[in-house]
Amino acid sequence: MQDPVPHRGSAVADDEELFEDEGLWYDDDADDHAGWWCVRTDPFPCPASGCGFVAEFMTAAHLVLVWQERDDPNLLWHAQRALEVGRNPRVVSYARSYGPSASYYAWEAAGRPVHGIKARA
Repeated sequence: MQDPVPHRGSAVADDEELFEDEGLWYDDDADDHAGWWCVRTDPFPCPASGCGFVAEFMTAAHLVLVWQERDDPNLLWHAQRALEVGRNPRVVSYARSYGPSASYYAWEAAGRPVHGIKARA
């Protein structure tokens, strides 16, 4: 039985159910991104109305965004934006235990989908 109260970094359903039920995008080409880089932050809630997901990483559609290079200009830009809004960013090596991931560039190529915001037709 699933815990009715979401915890930080937890989805409200298992990964497969969440992506199907919520219509969330996922990275079709996602391999194990262990050793790639991500931006850990202070916890922040999903902006989608009624969503209980609380992220501890820079995410898109509940996926931890990852970059192959620690000094990737887009990773550094997103870390800077997180700093500007007070989220205390830290660049860390991604581990599967953080949750499902997506390459930043695959996310960008997919049109930058975000949970709770419909894509333009």
